[in-house]
Amino acid sequence: MMTLQILLLLAGLGKVGLGTTPTQQEAVATGGSEHFRAAQAAPAQAVVQDTIAEKMLVFQRAVGGWPKAVGNKKVDYSHPLSAFERASTIQDKGRNDATIDNNATTREITYLAAAYQKTNNPAYRQAAETGIRYLLKMQYANGGFPQYYPDFSNYRHQITYNDNAMVRVLEVLRKVARQQAPFTGLDAKLVPQAAKAEERGISCILKTQYVRKGQLTAWCAQYDEKTLQPAKARAFELASLSGDESVDIVRFLMGIENPTQEVRKAIDSAVAWFEKVKMDGYAVQEVTLPSSKKVLDRVIVPTPGATLWARFYELDTDRPIYVGRDSQVHYQLTEIENERRAGYLYAGVWPEKLLKKDYPAWQKRVSTGGR
Repeated sequence: MMTLQILLLLAGLGKVGLGTTPTQQEAVATGGSEHFRAAQAAPAQAVVQDTIAEKMLVFQRAVGGWPKAVGNKKVDYSHPLSAFERASTIQDKGRNDATIDNNATTREITYLAAAYQKTNNPAYRQAAETGIRYLLKMQYANGGFPQYYPDFSNYRHQITYNDNAMVRVLEVLRKVARQQAPFTGLDAKLVPQAAKAEERGISCILKTQYVRKGQLTAWCAQYDEKTLQPAKARAFELASLSGDESVDIVRFLMGIENPTQEVRKAIDSAVAWFEKVKMDGYAVQEVTLPSSKKVLDRVIVPTPGATLWARFYELDTDRPIYVGRDSQVHYQLTEIENERRAGYLYAGVWPEKLLKKDYPAWQKRVSTGGR
């Protein structure tokens, strides 16, 4: 310990007390001075640590966001980090893999903010604030969010509603702007910045709602960030209307406290589209082994009383489409390869609760002025 103190003092990095935690020492040694300064500014007392939050500090990239995976290995905070894994992850801090895909970054920001509330550990607050600033920095001027930042390779630069990536970001920023738990007690400067970012995000959502022959419909999973036109992502994700992502977009719009007529029209139009494109009398059936939950296949079968929606609808016809890795459009799920049928959800009941409960409740709220 004394050797580490002497080396740090010689390097001009300031005093590291004997009571400094390993995390704080590591922060100085690896250049993470922001975390260290935050910890040093706190009153001299034992720093409470959260094991999950500590791992999140290790995985946070220099740009402020987090990766969803390292190589082919998914980031798993329940997995114990060996000394080698910790050191190699810290060494990878400059990697260009921060993303909002698959809950990455929004998950860590929310957890760290909550961990700060429980422990009062300033390192967690600093990391959450840095993550929020990353979200603010990655937003396009038109209000959209790319899937990755700053890695814009392939389709990563597109405005991404896919898997609700952009909506999750806007939900975090909304809570920051409203100073809702667990985002209380953070840097006050973030509050107006988050509010403006939410406004821009809402504007982007309204501009990207697909219009066909003058009629508003729903949303696509990806859009070109410059033209705001529907865009293709993976081979089996063609430009098409989404029966899945559109649901959470509508829910987000419903969360606006005083919706404008434009917002109300967007919600009403999307709900009308869900009603129009539903497939009554059908359900998805999964084929599994009796001894395992592994899905071997999925088939759409006639089922009285059931209702189903497709994940993808053709832009100009509203016909459900099913696309495999060959990027060819098919109109029957059975026509694409088994690997995709078993490995991807091409149909589901995503809008069901929205239509039965959420939308009627929202209608009641806005008709009574929020009472």
